Amino acid sequence: EVQFDQCYSKRPLVNAMAVGLLNHEDIQKGLAAGVGNTIIYAGATTGRDGIHGATMSSAELAIDEEAELPVMQAGDPFIEKLLMEACLELVKSDALIGIQDMGAAGLTSSAAEMASKAGYGVEMNLDLVPQREENMTAYEMMLSESQERMLIVVKKGREEEVIALFTKYGINAVAIGHVTDDKMLRLIFKGEVAAEVSADLLAEDAPSYQKESKEPASFAENQAIENKEPQVTDLKATLLDLLQRPTIASKEWVYNQFDTGARTSTVLAPGASAGIVRVRGTNKGIAMTADCNSRFIYLDPETGGKIAVAEAARNLVCSGAEPIALTDCLNFGSPDKPEVFWQLEKSADGISEACRKLNAPVIGGNVSLSNEVNGVSIYPTPTIGLVGLVHDLKQVTTPGFKQAGDAIYLIGQTATEFGGSELQQMTEGKIFGQVPAIDLDVEVKRQEQLLAAIQQGLIQSASDLSEGGFAVALCEKAFATNGLGANVSVEGSAITALFSETQSRFLVTVQADQVAAFEQSVDDAVKIGTVTDDGQLVIKSAEGTVLVEGTVEQFHAAWKGAIPCLLNSED
Repeated sequence: EVQFDQCYSKRPLVNAMAVGLLNHEDIQKGLAAGVGNTIIYAGATTGRDGIHGATMSSAELAIDEEAELPVMQAGDPFIEKLLMEACLELVKSDALIGIQDMGAAGLTSSAAEMASKAGYGVEMNLDLVPQREENMTAYEMMLSESQERMLIVVKKGREEEVIALFTKYGINAVAIGHVTDDKMLRLIFKGEVAAEVSADLLAEDAPSYQKESKEPASFAENQAIENKEPQVTDLKATLLDLLQRPTIASKEWVYNQFDTGARTSTVLAPGASAGIVRVRGTNKGIAMTADCNSRFIYLDPETGGKIAVAEAARNLVCSGAEPIALTDCLNFGSPDKPEVFWQLEKSADGISEACRKLNAPVIGGNVSLSNEVNGVSIYPTPTIGLVGLVHDLKQVTTPGFKQAGDAIYLIGQTATEFGGSELQQMTEGKIFGQVPAIDLDVEVKRQEQLLAAIQQGLIQSASDLSEGGFAVALCEKAFATNGLGANVSVEGSAITALFSETQSRFLVTVQADQVAAFEQSVDDAVKIGTVTDDGQLVIKSAEGTVLVEGTVEQFHAAWKGAIPCLLNSED
């Protein structure tokens, strides 16, 4: 998922989600428990890289700032893989008490969190920490964010077998401390106590306070603006222009730089509504997607928060997956600004309500605050990473047309809703007004009915309608095929019908002999046309007037070549 906007030009965001599988009986927790048990450091050596990295991720920057930024962590994927394999073997050993990676704030956070969660304390001798730089201070060692490091607690007397396990993988491991009963984090450095502080104070007892929150004047102003259509004179030219917008255009240039077929487990690679990986030994799959329309959240944080979750869920449903859980990354400007804290509050309210309605709990997440440069903030961008379960891999569904003669259905009514839309940004050079409304009860009903129809084998292809609206979604369904096109008719105003970004809508195709069963299963579905074999896209009004007509090849060329063309541009 890639979105472009000028607000990110000085502060680009990159959010990555990693999804893994484990057996319930293999679950391990980050606990430092059992007085006298040994704390082992395993992995790469500790350097000065990444010190204050966690705080920098939530720091406002100034372009002319002369202060040096922290040295970024230098990852080593080869060592990382060996460390992970060693840890996966370790978790099967009854010598293990607890295990946690050294992430943000390094040794400080991992040690304090493990002790606090277990209700114990830890004492560590920092002179024993493997170091790759000379004369490191205790402060530097505790806050380093050097990569490929784990903190492990093992039963007293079992240290040598655990260290031998890591040595087998070529990974350095060394005992650096032990568990205590005083609930303190105690650090020994050069024979003296360098620090002694309550583990609970660092991990759990941080002060909770409410920042000042203030609704920005722009919110009321935008809510008062009447919903109107942008001015469009040439519908086909507008569609071609939209297909070349970088937020809508093919992201193939991005994802083709990565290996998407490792371990032969990839069922559905990038380019569809979601990525799907098979669960080996079963006929099930895990579907993954990421989403966030930050323009909607900027104009209306609560509604935009609901839409972010709902759209991610639509992507999964269109792939044949049941949404089950999500993680998020809350990227915002400075929370010290009352208007930004209001955005954070309201978007969290919207996300929370949507999760409850869709029965998709938030099981993890993180924040990145103060994303500002010279006082100018990014749009509020709470990225949603959603995971779903494909109950049977035979139910995996893709966006593209499958065969000529299939009926094309639009699920959901279309309203004149252009606030924050791609068409509004393209024609006006800015966004304003009311964002599309969303009724979560309607959203849930349509998602459940469509997923049930997919699971019954009634759906040939499925897409949700998002940026660019109906016309863009129709084109993208044709791009995934060879020689197939579409002939459809739309109701009402042409601009609204083609480009509105009304929520809770889907575009699906159904085999001719399954039309009756589909119409009985899914409400709000209207047949609008047929898949053709002539490679043409024809969109007509209800009265038969041709609104847009052209070859799939013509539209596809505009969509596929846009980002490479922009990257090669000298402008």
